[in-house]
Amino acid sequence: MNAASHQRVPWLRALAVWGIFILVESVHGTARTLWLEPRVGIEVAGRIGFAVGTALCVVIPLLFARWLGARTTRQCLLVGALWLVATLAFEVALGRFVRGYSWGRIADEYRVDRGALMPYGLLVLALMPWIAARVRGLR
Repeated sequence: MNAASHQRVPWLRALAVWGIFILVESVHGTARTLWLEPRVGIEVAGRIGFAVGTALCVVIPLLFARWLGARTTRQCLLVGALWLVATLAFEVALGRFVRGYSWGRIADEYRVDRGALMPYGLLVLALMPWIAARVRGLR
């Protein structure tokens, strides 16, 4: 393997792992809405959902770190950036075009000054390829 191919970012594998992540998170979000919110309320369910969602952001990259193939810090951070942008696009599209939320309602999900936790989850997701590679001894 030459140096140029060794430095390539594994984009297709990164998208595949992101697809698994978004599928698992979608099931998690649906379960939270259907079963948890009616029992504990939207705010508490949101906090619990954040903890579970963050755990999923940690576990999924750890499970797929070897297969993903991102080894260098640069590769890992680029994969993390892809996951962040793809998740943000997915969440905005879902909110706007499926749920019919206003732009203001969508923006509120990212307002840390109003207690929103989504930016923290996105930060964890973006850093997880790098963290997973280090934990798994791949870099």
